[in-house]
Amino acid sequence: MDGDERTTQHPRALLDAWGLRPKKKFGQNFLMDGGSARRIARLALEDAPPHARVLEIGAGTGALTHALLAEGASVTALEIDPELVSVLGNRDDLREAAIVLADAMAYDYAAYAARGAWRVAGNLPYNVGTPIIVNLIEMESGPDVIVAMIQKDVADRLAAKPGTPAYGSLSIAVQYAMTVERAFTLGPRAFYPAPKVDSTVVRLVRRAQPAVAPRDVALFRKVVRGAFAYRRKTLANSLALALGEDRAAVAAAIAASGLAPEARGEQLDLNDFCRLADALAER
Repeated sequence: MDGDERTTQHPRALLDAWGLRPKKKFGQNFLMDGGSARRIARLALEDAPPHARVLEIGAGTGALTHALLAEGASVTALEIDPELVSVLGNRDDLREAAIVLADAMAYDYAAYAARGAWRVAGNLPYNVGTPIIVNLIEMESGPDVIVAMIQKDVADRLAAKPGTPAYGSLSIAVQYAMTVERAFTLGPRAFYPAPKVDSTVVRLVRRAQPAVAPRDVALFRKVVRGAFAYRRKTLANSLALALGEDRAAVAAAIAASGLAPEARGEQLDLNDFCRLADALAER
């Protein structure tokens, strides 16, 4: 790698060249490994048509943006830091990407989705990664594929099975709509500055049909969230409190679903929650 390419590609050198430092308020931890960026890009574009539309969340210093373009994607890259938007906009190797100054928590995903099939890739900031993923999964016309670098413990929750410590409402929300693949994990030294935790790349692929078919999807989601709202309580007590329902009615719905009276949310799988939501809907 010659000096010009190193300045273009290596986060520390790129920031130094522009007199910039990572900003804690934006949760900036930049991926330094070009090989990992290429792996993420290839995962995002696996089975994709030519020139697939990819929305990158958190372009940072452009490592993944560069890799996505190299793999033939049509890239729109969101970045919240106006100084980095200026840096990226001045890079010749990124001229084919649309670099957009935007907060990923407030971006108009529906407008982007209206233009056709799309995918998401990104190194998501730890402080907002979970709500971004949930929003993308639950929105109408959401992305077909999400490949995201996230905190390892969040990846554990996405892929968790019933009865395990990591299993919760996030596990169910994701697995209802998507299949979950843990691709690879990177330690803190792969980033600048180094975070305090390991990071895992996950690949989420939208199911042709949701894993279960509740009569009322909104109620199903409320039941799932309510079941884990009070983890130390039984399912009946937790749902009664979270939903503002009579405990006896909730207990009757649990019994009608074929579940044990003292069941807890972490013991139920997607089918159990679907039956329970349908039983509550019938009241």
